[in-house]
Amino acid sequence: MKKQRTNQSRLITAGALFSLAVTGATAVRADDSAPVDARVAQLQKENQAMQQRLAALESMAQKEGLLPSGDSSSKPVTALSDITISGFATASYFHDSSEPKGGNSPGYLWNRQNDNFTLNKVKLTLASAPVERSGENFSAGFRASLIYGQDAPIVNSGSKITGFADVREGYVEMNVPIGTGLNVKAGELISLLNYESGDGGAANNNFSQGFQWFYTGNGPSAGVQLGYNLTDSVDVKVRVDNGIYAGPVDSNTSKNVMGAIGVKPTDKIWLSFIGFGGRESGGLSLWGASMLGGWQATEALSFGTELDYFSFHNVASGHAPVYSMGLWTAYDFTKQVGLALRAEFLSDSHGVDFAKGDPLGFQNIGGQDLSSLALTLNYKPLPNLKIQPEVRYDHTSNATGFSNGKENRIIFGAGATYLF
Repeated sequence: MKKQRTNQSRLITAGALFSLAVTGATAVRADDSAPVDARVAQLQKENQAMQQRLAALESMAQKEGLLPSGDSSSKPVTALSDITISGFATASYFHDSSEPKGGNSPGYLWNRQNDNFTLNKVKLTLASAPVERSGENFSAGFRASLIYGQDAPIVNSGSKITGFADVREGYVEMNVPIGTGLNVKAGELISLLNYESGDGGAANNNFSQGFQWFYTGNGPSAGVQLGYNLTDSVDVKVRVDNGIYAGPVDSNTSKNVMGAIGVKPTDKIWLSFIGFGGRESGGLSLWGASMLGGWQATEALSFGTELDYFSFHNVASGHAPVYSMGLWTAYDFTKQVGLALRAEFLSDSHGVDFAKGDPLGFQNIGGQDLSSLALTLNYKPLPNLKIQPEVRYDHTSNATGFSNGKENRIIFGAGATYLF
């Protein structure tokens, strides 16, 4: 009843305000028959009286909650109005010709469970407006992405750590007005190393992920990154994080340093030269280099490449090199239909990438070389819908590399993604 009486009181007050405002506005009329000076004086007097009445009415309205108090230009939802929400959902079904034991296809992303309908990923991203690089203004923003589904333990950085199970990335971004604008990111950052995106088929022309993405790449890690544009075609990034494989929380005080030089010789060609190094744990150190590149040859035809070299050094076992190379090409026949081909080779002669506990299911089999070809049809019947039938051939130099003692396998099936 009290709430009802309050609402009625506000309605009555609002009606009174409207009536008084109209009455006051109507009253501000001078007698047309009076002299001009008298009319002006009368108008000024009546306008002053009206302003006093309006001020009193505004004060009453604020007390009744009909108008906000304080700065009338403030908006309670201004922050929300600048935030965008985006993401996607991906599902698939694939078959592994090697018929893996237990249904697990070692080294394969994203359908590691053979002959299963899979909810691969549900991604949700919240982000502020992009931070503009400027030498004049200080500005700030943020970005946070969460991924759920079967792929989450591989894509996210710390699934076994409380609070990070679903976090893909999350950082504060700032523009510091130095020179042309210094870009600063602090938080959990996605790797600079990979040509392919960890979003899988939602972002890539191939549905499955190549061996390079996992074995000569790295997951997100917490750290700080500085970025600066030297010219319109050359930029630099320097990142210090907990460790290339540390994720959001490190187990030691060692840090990893990574630097990248980006070059765009034309508006259709881009290159990124990356160097990195650091101490991962008490007995393991790592350094290496990567080169990524892309070329939009025509509106329909594109090419990409990735070259990686990793040098692991363990006090107990010594030096262990790992290198890989990959090529991508895609052709769009129409806006709805396209084909994509990926070819890659990875060499790990010491088996450092396939040590005990490999999350992708390879056993501790020592060294091996891996090669792969993946052919994917990209069909987009709607702007937000992406259907990707794919056939993939994998080969290992190790006789027991794949399940059931096989060196070769063919994996085929299809994935579907809806983007929002």
